[in-house]
Order: sequence, then structure tokens, then C-alpha cells
Amino acid sequence: MLYAVIVAAAWVIWHLGFRIRVYGREYLPKDKGFVLAPNHISAIDPVFVVLARFWGRRMLVLGKEEIFQVNGFFTWFLKYVGVVAVHRGKGDTQVIDEAIQEVKNGRGMLIFPEGTRSHTGEPGKVKSGAFVVASAANADMIPCRIIYSTGHMRLFCRVRVCFGPPIPAEQLYLGEHRSAARLRECKQMLLDAWQQLYDQHHF
Repeated sequence: MLYAVIVAAAWVIWHLGFRIRVYGREYLPKDKGFVLAPNHISAIDPVFVVLARFWGRRMLVLGKEEIFQVNGFFTWFLKYVGVVAVHRGKGDTQVIDEAIQEVKNGRGMLIFPEGTRSHTGEPGKVKSGAFVVASAANADMIPCRIIYSTGHMRLFCRVRVCFGPPIPAEQLYLGEHRSAARLRECKQMLLDAWQQLYDQHHF
């Protein structure tokens, strides 16, 4: 109950500074684990995605430890809504293993496949973590494209959070040895889905 109240209050507050529109919320699974894979432009992208889900199931979010250094309230909010810090460059395999188990247990898991913010507004190099989790957990991946009217996050800008049709788990299976060629195919599927969402919903 408290979670719903906090998210509702944050939704109102955020709308005072940003104009948010959400597309494709119906693609988010209601009764099974999944990996949500947004592009990454701003440090507060996780907040926009959590708010875009609004009354949906509570999910976990993997985020860089730097986003916990914005301010005290922001840190508290992120931890409360389920953001888990990943220490960049430390190969935090324990976090990945725990993420796999959470998705297997039916939780939604938000992972930014790029691993860092894009400075151009365009998707950057996609890393393997989100695909490893989806493959190991036998879970669908939900592509998500975050679009800012100004290209980057600015106060009072318009924001669109766009969810796309799931990429089925069987298409994301990397095999026992996780071949580089198979991983490239999976990454391209996500990049293609991001581009399609941008083409459909850009300003």
C-alpha cells in the first residue's frame, strides 16, 4: 500500500517538472518474470520507467552506484522502489546471479543493456548482462525506448516512455557456451526493437 502511495505521489510531483506520456504498458507481463530493457540517457531514467508502470507490479532495477549519489531523497526513493546498485567495473557476478533467481521467481527486472548513459541521445554499445539474465531465467525481454523532446533530460521537457512487444525467451537463449555470434544476434534484436519504438513515437 505504501509503495502505491509513494509512486502515486512521485507521479504527481514528476508531472510538475516533466510531461510524461506512456505507450505500450499492455506489453508488461502481469504474472511471470521478465527482463525490461530500456535505453539509457539520464541518471533519472529509472524513475521515469518506474512511474510509467504506475500501478503495475513492483519490480527490481539494476542501476549504477553513481545514481545513488544525486541527493538523499533521491537515494531513498530509488532504494524503496527496488533499485539495486551495481558497482561499475567490478564484475558483480553475485548481483547477476541474484537477478537471475529473482526473474525465475516471477519478478520483473529492469536492466539497462548499455550499462552507461548515452551522451548523444542515441543507443550506445549494448552489453551482455541483460541477455545473460533473460537467457538463464528463460524469460521474455521487454524493449523500452525513453525519448526526450530535447534529446537529453531537461527540466520541463516532454518525456515518452515506450514499451514494445516482448522478445520471446526462446529467441534469447544463448546456449550453454554463450557464443559471441548468438549474443550479437540477440543484441541486434533489441536494437531493432528500440529503433522501431523510436520511429513510432519520436517527437
